[in-house]
Amino acid sequence: MPEHYIGLMSGTSADGVDAVCVQFGDEPSVVIHSHYYQAYPEPLRARLLALMTPGANEIERMGPLEVELAEIFASASIAAREAAELPAATIRAIGSHGQTLRHRPNGRYAFTLQIGDPARIAELTGIATIADFRRRDIAAGGQGAPLVPAFHHWLFQHETRTRAIINIGGIANVTHIPSKITGRPVLGFDTGPGNALLDAWIRAQTGAAHDTDGHYAAQGQVHQGLLALLRDEPYFDIPPPKSTGREHFTLAWLDDRLKQLPQPIAAVDVQATLTQFTAVTLADAIAPLSPDEVFLCGGGTANPVLMNALTQTIASPVMTTSDLGLDPRLVEPVAFAWLARQTVLGRPGNAPSATGARHGAVLGAVYPA
Repeated sequence: MPEHYIGLMSGTSADGVDAVCVQFGDEPSVVIHSHYYQAYPEPLRARLLALMTPGANEIERMGPLEVELAEIFASASIAAREAAELPAATIRAIGSHGQTLRHRPNGRYAFTLQIGDPARIAELTGIATIADFRRRDIAAGGQGAPLVPAFHHWLFQHETRTRAIINIGGIANVTHIPSKITGRPVLGFDTGPGNALLDAWIRAQTGAAHDTDGHYAAQGQVHQGLLALLRDEPYFDIPPPKSTGREHFTLAWLDDRLKQLPQPIAAVDVQATLTQFTAVTLADAIAPLSPDEVFLCGGGTANPVLMNALTQTIASPVMTTSDLGLDPRLVEPVAFAWLARQTVLGRPGNAPSATGARHGAVLGAVYPA
């Protein structure tokens, strides 16, 4: 009997959860049976964003959110399963990323925290749930991120061409996939902000959750002085493996740089500059890798202004993962379904060459149905 998995992804943009119901082949292949997206209610998203920076009474504020998120995740899982017209008994497991509140991968007491109670997901869905994927990699000396390179390598590796897969979520990351004939390991790391600063700035200026179609940025001009200040960030000079989060690239971080300008600039010019900032930091990150092909995925692919900036700044041919047969919006939720499968099969889910872990490890904790 075919085994199906559900993948849940709630990324650093913190705007909602994507649920996919998928089936994997022994040869690298994916069949997507359904996709369901559940947006977070705006009051809940506001509470999440507030918890992403240190504040008072965090545990009391976090506890109810963990339960509310689990109920949303469970509801999305059920909706995806029902859309696929599959009974719960045919779903081997749910792979839930959870919602990241903190990611501190460096130092003696490195840690990462994702919430969205997996025990409650398992209880509400009747399906075994696997979650908390990142902490085992950190325990093995890794960054705990990015975790998608192992999946990218499994599905997208080409016989003779090197490929870069760029995921643009709240934080952007890149996977460099050598061709099969080289035998070299996959590489991957977080490059810096993807949509996080774009979303935070327009939210502060207009109340909008994001810059739909890049319309706000298109009204402005790139400010070269601000762009230079943004690029002058120590994180970009750290060699991989490395990872970061939206708790580093905050509005406060941006405001510190705006204050260094000799005079204020228009809000739309800030948005245009932030869009270019995402593009050039991604281009800078992949330039030393010189991939034959570049494929984009993630929420940023819905922003035509950002997409145009990327095609203008990246030297290699730029496409999206739709050209490889997988919807750019669904790469990450499918990846977490695949990570759940790896755990079920007792196989490593991390790529040590990407995260810096001492060894491959079976990731996640299993909460039986």
